Amino acid sequence: MSFDVPDDRRYLESHEWTTTDADSVRIGITDFAQDELGDVVFVELPAEGDELERGEEFGVVESIKAVSDLVSPVSGTVTAVNEDVFDTPELLNQDPYGDGWLLELEPSDPDFDALLSPEDYRAQIE
Repeated sequence: MSFDVPDDRRYLESHEWTTTDADSVRIGITDFAQDELGDVVFVELPAEGDELERGEEFGVVESIKAVSDLVSPVSGTVTAVNEDVFDTPELLNQDPYGDGWLLELEPSDPDFDALLSPEDYRAQIE
């Protein structure tokens, strides 16, 4: 089976992805992660203004099969939470790289070189 791994992101071994623009970082779970979890039924996320540390757990995704902790790829302050995933958690299954995003951060430690490249992540999940 082949999983979608967009080239415009960086990845964690724990199956989170991140994209960045000038001021913010967006975080979600990968296509592989949503497939492994199965039907997502619940998402727990921090609030806007919360501080996250790189490598620390910041929330939970719950499916019919498993509960999975979410790990922050960078340190920073939460500037946006995707409220849609609370009411419609299946967005993580339907569109993990689009409407199923989880958080946006203002990064305090934007070291993306420490994260997996798309090629490295593909090698990990194959």
